[in-house]
Amino acid sequence: MEKRNEARYYQLESELEPFQKLLAQAVDTTLDEAVSSYPILVLHKAQLALGIPLLDAEQSRAPWSVNLTTLEELVTKKVIGAEKVDAFQQVFKDPKSYFCLFVLDGKAAEFVFLPRLSPASDPLSSENE
Repeated sequence: MEKRNEARYYQLESELEPFQKLLAQAVDTTLDEAVSSYPILVLHKAQLALGIPLLDAEQSRAPWSVNLTTLEELVTKKVIGAEKVDAFQQVFKDPKSYFCLFVLDGKAAEFVFLPRLSPASDPLSSENE
C-alpha cells in the first residue's frame, strides 16, 4: 500500500471508530433482513441523494456524513456499471468482518474495505447483547 493511501486508510479508521456500533447495526440489519448481501457505507461531505442517511456530520460533529446503500442501488443509479458487478462481487469482503466504504471526497471516489471491530474489542458494547 502506498504511504499516502496507508495514511488515508488509518485516518478513516480513526475517524469512524466512535461510530462503529451504529454502522455495524445498519450493515447487520441489511444482511439479516435480506435487503442485500452487499451493504455499502457511503462517506461524503456534501449533500447526497443516495441510500439511507445514518450519520449527519454537522449534527454529530463527525468528519463525515454516512449513508447506507447497496450494490443493487449503485447499479440501478448507474454508479457501478452492470458489466462491473461480477468483478465487484469478486473483491467484496465479508460484510460481517469488513465495512465496504464508498468514500466521496471532492472529485475523488474510492472503495475501501475497513475491518470491523469485534464486539469484544468495542468499548461501547455491553456483555448482555
